[in-house]
Amino acid sequence: MGLVVDTSALVALEREPAHLGRVEAHLANETVALPAIVLAEMLVGVRLAASPECAAARQRKVEALVSRVAVVDFDRDVAAVWADLFVTLRDLGGAIPSNDLAVAATARHLGFGVLVGPGGESHFARVPDLRVVTLVPST
Repeated sequence: MGLVVDTSALVALEREPAHLGRVEAHLANETVALPAIVLAEMLVGVRLAASPECAAARQRKVEALVSRVAVVDFDRDVAAVWADLFVTLRDLGGAIPSNDLAVAATARHLGFGVLVGPGGESHFARVPDLRVVTLVPST
């Protein structure tokens, strides 16, 4: 089994580091991958940081993550899955945002599920046969 990590999970970790223990528990028996679009979204966060210090801290987090987790390119095979999912979801009543669709397509291509932050599962739950693992907010 495996999981691709969605941006919503990374945002949840940044906002509430207590999630880290739950992430490690989820990932203990999983292969983990990072879709290229999630890396792009993380880099947007670096560029939009409120201060140079915040940008540097975010950049360090990005570098630490990509040094430990494989980044999966949006290649021809993932693009074909993306197109199939787009048509399937359109036929089921509506597409999901294209970046989330790229994450779902990457997961489906790899035969993985998706790790999302609290509240981030609604789009992914609409994708047929996609395992969605949600970080549960601490109580």
